[in-house]
Amino acid sequence: MLALLHTSPAHIPVFDALRDKDHPGLTLRHMVDEELLDRAREAGPEAVADDVRAAVRQAVVEGARAVLCTCSTIGGVAEETGAGAGVPVLRVDRPMAAAAVADGPRVVVLTTVESTFAPTVALVEEEARRAGRAAEVRTRLVEGAWARFEAGDTEGCARLVAAAADAVTDADAIVLAQASMTPAQDLTATTTPVLSSPRPGLAAGAAAARLP
Repeated sequence: MLALLHTSPAHIPVFDALRDKDHPGLTLRHMVDEELLDRAREAGPEAVADDVRAAVRQAVVEGARAVLCTCSTIGGVAEETGAGAGVPVLRVDRPMAAAAVADGPRVVVLTTVESTFAPTVALVEEEARRAGRAAEVRTRLVEGAWARFEAGDTEGCARLVAAAADAVTDADAIVLAQASMTPAQDLTATTTPVLSSPRPGLAAGAAAARLP
């Protein structure tokens, strides 16, 4: 079983659909705590470290072979719990970051909430160092997109994100920092690669859950 720690219930059908398409037979256990993101945005990701650790422990007790955190803001905190968890604990956006730096040094990170900038930029730079590559990371906030997402207007959110991606120039890769931004991939017209985290992140989680 792979446990997924979400900060929005909107992610459940996204990952269920990916599981059905790419990993049939994989059992997912969805754990949703919207308050984690609210508190992390207000006080920083470390403010929720104890709660994330407790959620990971609970997932292990319930039989998880691996845990995947789907929230970019608290993904680093989740990874840090891995040393004592007894199972692999992954952040959904790490494979995406690795793919971004492989595309070239000029990476633009788009996000709908400012709290995601620091952890995502740090992750991209970490993956660049790991690969022995240079990375020039720029960030852009998609104004108004998060409000639409919170209001349930996921289509409106996606349109704003897609427009922001299409406005990017001089980039080798565009990173959609949050899993909730993924639908924008299908709406973009840019020739620059636009990367999102759910599919590669779930693939990494599935592989970890199937380790002997």
